[in-house]
Amino acid sequence: MNQKIYKVEVKLSIKEISKEIWNELANEINPFYEWTWIKNLEISKSVSRETGWQPLYFVAYKNEEILGIAPLFLKNHSYGEFIFDQSFARLAQELNLNYYPKLIGMSPYSPVNGYQFLYKQNKDKKEITNLLINHIESFAITNKILSCNFLYIDESWGNHLKSLGYYEWINSSSEWRSNGEKTFDDFLSRFNSNQRKNIKKERKSIAKQDIKVEIFNEDDINQEILKKMHNFYEQHCSRWGVWGSKYLTSTFFETLIDNKRNLLLFGASKHDSNEIFAMSMCVKNQNNLWGRYWGSQEEISNLHFELCYYQPIEWAIKNNIHLFDPGAGGKHKRRRGFFAKSTVSMHKWFDKNMEKIIYPWLNEVNKQTEMEIDFENKSIPFK
Repeated sequence: MNQKIYKVEVKLSIKEISKEIWNELANEINPFYEWTWIKNLEISKSVSRETGWQPLYFVAYKNEEILGIAPLFLKNHSYGEFIFDQSFARLAQELNLNYYPKLIGMSPYSPVNGYQFLYKQNKDKKEITNLLINHIESFAITNKILSCNFLYIDESWGNHLKSLGYYEWINSSSEWRSNGEKTFDDFLSRFNSNQRKNIKKERKSIAKQDIKVEIFNEDDINQEILKKMHNFYEQHCSRWGVWGSKYLTSTFFETLIDNKRNLLLFGASKHDSNEIFAMSMCVKNQNNLWGRYWGSQEEISNLHFELCYYQPIEWAIKNNIHLFDPGAGGKHKRRRGFFAKSTVSMHKWFDKNMEKIIYPWLNEVNKQTEMEIDFENKSIPFK
């Protein structure tokens, strides 16, 4: 009888794992978990020990066959997560505990729902999950790591983590959902007359300034366009000073040429010039669109809405996209047809005092967040 012989190894770089095996297990979760995307984060030094994102890929084997992979990162800060855990950090300090380093499961700098472990098809996911979790927690305890945190998780996957002692924390994000529209005017027809006029006015203000928008899809994307996108991204982040989220290097944008089938860019220029002065970048797959970065050399009213909301929605409608996630932050998105939705993360703290205090607090804050999500969605100015 073939006895099960399990083992788990920790890899410090995705390059130590076969691209073909990784992508087979990832099974198109979303583009942010593809081997090439994460490899490019590493080789561009956007993700590294020096930037506070040390890769730790826990790989589960049975008889030398890879059954599952847990993509994790050891972090010594909370930047680039877009879930704000300052309350946890303050509590740890009050309890005389070291909050950092911590273990994080997510695609770095990408607040995109869908995180879970990667699994070989037709294998026992629960058994593989338990095996990986046991090794992850043993690693944390051995190395005096206070917490393990899985962010932006696939909610059905998270249900099993609850049985393993993980606590749910609910935050909110935004999404546009297809309602079977065939045109942008169909989308506008969902709004009350006042907001429908406001959106039309915002879009007309761009046309009145003689601004044209060009869409760059896979066949149009080259190194020159990606270099421009990096420059806009860098300029935009710099405007926020110390609060700017400038995490990605120019090399990462250069390597995006490897992912261009998943990219969609919108560039703004004047009709009398081909010089692009503003640009937004989205990531896509067959059913979904994610807004990621944008920047402009000029401050033009409503241009952000046009490049980051209206143009992507119009493109999504034409291309039968079901969901569009416009990116983190901004309650102003409600007035432009984006629903609030819950974003779930799962956490475990390896200190009983920390756990005892946080658990009841999370119960209350989760109820409050769900009420806020409901309230925000009722405020969307649909008919």
